Amino acid sequence: MFMKILILAFFFSNGLIALAQNQFVNPAELVKPSGYTHVVVSQGVGKIVYISGQIPFNAQGKLIGKGDFRAQAIQVYQNLKVALSACGADFSSVVKMSTFIGNYSPEYLKIVREVRSIYLPKENPPANTTVGVTLSPDVLIEIDAIAVTK
Repeated sequence: MFMKILILAFFFSNGLIALAQNQFVNPAELVKPSGYTHVVVSQGVGKIVYISGQIPFNAQGKLIGKGDFRAQAIQVYQNLKVALSACGADFSSVVKMSTFIGNYSPEYLKIVREVRSIYLPKENPPANTTVGVTLSPDVLIEIDAIAVTK
C-alpha cells in the first residue's frame, strides 16, 4: 500500500497526472474583448493538443468556396471541429487560436467573428490573434489552434 501511495505521489509531483484547469482572464484595464479572451491560463495541464493551420479544403483535397470568404471560413471551422474530435476534444477545449486572413479587409474580419460565434463557446472563448497575410492562391483564411483537455 505504501508503495502505491509513493508511486502516485511521484506522478502527481512531477505533473505526470494532472487535471487541466483553465482560467479565462479579461483584465479591466484592457478593452472588453468580443468573441475571444485576452488571457487563458492552464494549470495542471492534462493533454495539450496542437492543431496545424487548417485551410478550406475538404477531405478529398478540394478547395471549398473559391472566392467566397464565408464558405471558406465555415469549412476551416468544420476542419478544426474534425481535428479536435479526432483527439477527444471540442471547441470548449481550445485555449488559443491564430487566424490568418488573406487579402485582409474589415468585412472579412466581420465574417470571421460571425462564423466563429457559431462554433466557439459564448462564455470563455479562447485567446485569439488575427492577422492579415498573403496565403496560397485562392485560399482566403487559415486558422491554427491549441487545446487543453482534462
